[in-house]
Amino acid sequence: MSTTEKLRLMETLWSDLSRNEAELPSPAWHEQILREREEKFKTGEEKPIDWETIKVHFRDRTSL
Repeated sequence: MSTTEKLRLMETLWSDLSRNEAELPSPAWHEQILREREEKFKTGEEKPIDWETIKVHFRDRTSL
């Protein structure tokens, strides 16, 4: 299976899993990471990137 195929499969799996978010417990360490990122966002140290931009970025990196 090619990298592109694997990424597409991962995207399909994630889409399916994310439909039932309540069934996916968040690990304790994740809350701390979210707090840190929120603080960086509030201070302007970190900027959001939309999901479509990220997907394109990773697709471009894997289609060499």
